[in-house]
Amino acid sequence: MLFRTRKQMRLWDRIWIWFWPRRSFARSFRYIGKRVLRIPATPHVVALGLSIGIFSAFTPFYGLHVIFSMLIAWGLSANVAAAAIGTAFANPLTIPFIFSATYELGQAILHDGKESIPMHDFFELLQNRSCKELWSIFLTLFVGSAILGSIAAILAYILTFNATKRFRRRRSDWIARRLETCLNREGSKKKKIKYRIDAHDHRNR
Repeated sequence: MLFRTRKQMRLWDRIWIWFWPRRSFARSFRYIGKRVLRIPATPHVVALGLSIGIFSAFTPFYGLHVIFSMLIAWGLSANVAAAAIGTAFANPLTIPFIFSATYELGQAILHDGKESIPMHDFFELLQNRSCKELWSIFLTLFVGSAILGSIAAILAYILTFNATKRFRRRRSDWIARRLETCLNREGSKKKKIKYRIDAHDHRNR
């Protein structure tokens, strides 16, 4: 393969780069967006898959987002690759905000009256909690994530569906223009050849 790296990356390195790019998150997101638009499936299937992945990114199943999203996508006949790509919405930059927002919203809905748990203290506090308390925290996160994740998934579906249709329409128009240009060139070449043949025949008469 042309421009292929000589040194093969390990699986762990690939996973790490997926969540923490070497260059920049903006460039990685642009690359991911282009990959999504080029997935060979209908706009609905692609948009549904990506929205499932983004919904999964809001859930408290940390470490299982990819598997969770792929299973749901497979069950709903959505694009599995788009679902896996959508889980990239949960990354080191967004996870603290997702965690705080889902937990605060879950508390507001359940009215449990508990104090907020800062992200940097969360994993430390988990070590000193009973199973009942852990379940309460998980339920709070799950309720908040279900609402915020659904909103984000709906927005992602609408944006992805429209972007995919627009991208493919532009690509079809570009291909049509290129084909027309090639046909015009071929036509002009045939006309030149015919003109030369006619001129040659005229001189030989």
